[in-house]
Amino acid sequence: MPADVVVLVAVAGLFAIVSGMNDGGALLATGLKLPAMRPVTGILAMVVMIALVPLATHQVALTFVNRLASFDGPGGRAATSIAVLSAMAVVTFLTMKGRPTSLTLALVGGLTGAGLGWGLPVSGPYVALVLAFGLAAPIVGGLVAWAVTTLVVRFASADRLSGLHRAGFVVQIVAYAANDGQKMLAIFMIALSFSDAPLPYTTLTAVLFGLGAMYGLPKAGRTLSREIIAFRPLHGVAAELSAGSAVLGCSAVGMPVSMTQAIAGGLIGAGVVRGSGRVRWYAAVKIVVAWLLTLPASGVLGAVAAYAGKGVMM
Repeated sequence: MPADVVVLVAVAGLFAIVSGMNDGGALLATGLKLPAMRPVTGILAMVVMIALVPLATHQVALTFVNRLASFDGPGGRAATSIAVLSAMAVVTFLTMKGRPTSLTLALVGGLTGAGLGWGLPVSGPYVALVLAFGLAAPIVGGLVAWAVTTLVVRFASADRLSGLHRAGFVVQIVAYAANDGQKMLAIFMIALSFSDAPLPYTTLTAVLFGLGAMYGLPKAGRTLSREIIAFRPLHGVAAELSAGSAVLGCSAVGMPVSMTQAIAGGLIGAGVVRGSGRVRWYAAVKIVVAWLLTLPASGVLGAVAAYAGKGVMM
């Protein structure tokens, strides 16, 4: 097996673990105050969905593989390795600080920057379209959460929150598995040159994600569920339903968006229903700043590293 394939497969495995650290805690954060589901059960449910949903649809994975840039030419795997490592470096730093950011944004930035740095074809219009959807996701999540919270306050009793939480969590993890959860599979696709979604690889990706989620739950989950708003179970239900709905809509057109961003927008939208004072705007601003730094930082790092790497290898 060529060295560039071995390296990228190893990077893909590490990327799946980091994705679990970053995204897994955020997916579970909204339900931490509801006794309806234990974290271990939630992680197991995520693993199952990440393994099975791509068998039905993996359009978002194909967006990462061949719509943002072309990585099937000479040096494509090396550039992809550099892109993923750049994205992980940025996101790991922020995760260690308890600031969940968008790994999807980081990967888009890393792939774009590494593609440009290596001299590969990059689709500027498609990158811009992905960024537009990424910007819209937390806004739509917030608006939908505001509407959902208003309806739940009026018509749902406290006894029904547990059932709504289960439904919202299922919607959320299906949406994740159909959307930005497929970024992990996409790296394996580039490494091993396949365009479908074989069950052994989706299962491997899901298991590695689950391992990362168990490690990353305390920090990533704590920031969303405790810091961004004065959290109540109602907010978690609304955020789950709204974020899942927004991300599923983007999945239908193959646009990768960040579930972490959609959840954060949903929590803010749910919080303002009871008054803007429930939102801890200082924490929210820090998370938004982390988002704004993620793409350019990973893009610049990927471009510089790819340019230097090409010079060394060529």
